[in-house]
Amino acid sequence: MRHRVGLIWFQNDLRVDDHRVLSQAASECDQLICWFPVNPQWFIPNRYGMRSMGSARWLFLHESLRQLDLALRQRGNRLLITYEPPLQALAELISRGHVDVVYRSRHAGYYENRYWQLAQQRYPYLTFIEDDTHTLFDQAQLPFQLKQLPESFSKFRRLVERPDLRVAIRPPLDAPKQLPTAPLRASDWRYYDGKPLAPLLPVEQPLVQGGCEAALSHVSTYFRHRHASTYKETRNALDDWTSSTKFSPWLANGSLSVRRLNQRLHTYEREHGANDSTYWIYFELLWREYFQWYAHTHKQQLYRFQGIKAQRPTTSFYGGRLQKWCQGNTPYPIVNACMKQLNATGYMSNRGRQLVASCFVHELQLDWRYGAAYFEQQLVDYDVGANWGNWQYLAGVGADPRGHRQFDLAKQTRQYDPDGSFIERWQGTVSDGPLDHIDAADWPIKD
Repeated sequence: MRHRVGLIWFQNDLRVDDHRVLSQAASECDQLICWFPVNPQWFIPNRYGMRSMGSARWLFLHESLRQLDLALRQRGNRLLITYEPPLQALAELISRGHVDVVYRSRHAGYYENRYWQLAQQRYPYLTFIEDDTHTLFDQAQLPFQLKQLPESFSKFRRLVERPDLRVAIRPPLDAPKQLPTAPLRASDWRYYDGKPLAPLLPVEQPLVQGGCEAALSHVSTYFRHRHASTYKETRNALDDWTSSTKFSPWLANGSLSVRRLNQRLHTYEREHGANDSTYWIYFELLWREYFQWYAHTHKQQLYRFQGIKAQRPTTSFYGGRLQKWCQGNTPYPIVNACMKQLNATGYMSNRGRQLVASCFVHELQLDWRYGAAYFEQQLVDYDVGANWGNWQYLAGVGADPRGHRQFDLAKQTRQYDPDGSFIERWQGTVSDGPLDHIDAADWPIKD
C-alpha cells in the first residue's frame, strides 16, 4: 500500500542495517520523516530519586544519533530530533508534515508502549505499523502465546532451541540504498546538526563509541581475533576488555542488529569451528531474548516491588545504605570496586552485576527497585527487559524458580579477584566508617 508521507519513530533501533521497518517505510512512502524524540523526563529524578538517563549513556546516545544521521544523509534523508514530550512533538509533526502513516520497531518497555498506544488512540485516522527488529525471533515465530511465556529461562530455552526454530530466524536485511526525502525543510524544523550534546556530568573513562559503524567494527574485530573461541573460559573476568563480547551497548540501543550478530556468529562457527564458547555466546543471546519477551509479557509488573510473585519481599528502604552502595562505600571491597568501575565508565561485568545486586538485596536489605533504577541511570548498555528482569531474578521476585540467589562475597572475591588487582585498581578497600549511622530504634551509632 502506498502512503504519501510516513514517519518512522526511532527508539532502540538506531541503525539502517537490518531494519525491516525502515526498509518497509522506504518502499511504501513518497516522503519520509525520520524522527528521534529526546524525552525531557529522562533527565528528571524519578520516584527512586534517579534519572532514567545518566551521563555515560547520554554521551553514547549522542554518538549513536550522529552516526544514524550520517547513514540517513547518505541515503537522501536526515534525522529529526525533538526535545519536547514525545506526544507533543508527534502532534506537531503529524500536523505540519501531513503524515498519514507512523512506523516503529516493537519495544519491550511498558512506558514506551504507552506512548504508542496513546498515539493510536489520538489519531485513529492514521495507519500505525510496527515490526520486530530488536529480537532474534518474531513474535509470531515463538512456539507459545506471550501470555503463556515459560516461567523460567530453562523452559524457554528448551522450546526455542529446537533446530527448526534456530534456522527460522530471519536473515538480516541489507540497508536500503536510497530513502524517500523528508517533507520538512531544514529551515522549518530542528534537524540534527551534529553539534555535541553536553553530558550531564563528566564521564571519566568512556567505554566505547556509540553508533552503527562503531558496532559493526567492534563485531568484526572481536571475531577476527577469535575471542569467541575462548569466551566461556574468560567471560567472568571482572576487568578485561576482551574477556567478554562487549556487544551489549550497541544491542541495547539498536545500533547493532541481534540478527546480524547471530549471522556473524554462524559464519565464525563455519570458518573456525563451533565449540562450547561459541555456543555460550548464543546462549547469552537467548537470555537477552527471554528478557525481551518477559518485559512484553509482564508489562507494569516489571516495576512492582513483588515483581511477578504474589508475596512482597521483606527488604525496605535505607537512604544511607543506598547512598553508600551507589558510591562504592560499603564494607565489601569487591562491591565497592564494581560500583566505582560503573560510576567511572558506565559499565560493569555480568559477574560484577550479580555480586552488587546480591549484596544490595541480601546484605544491605534494600528494595531491589532502587538498585535497578540506579543501573538504569548509570549503565551505558541499559536495556529495559534485561535490567529489570535480571534484578527481579536476583531479588527472588522474577523468573528464577529457586528464588533469592545470594552470593558469598568473600568466596566470589577469592575466585574472581584472587590477587586483589581489581579491588586495588578501583580502590575497593576505601570506605569511611560504618554502614549505618542509626540503629534499629533510630538512635545514633557512635563511631
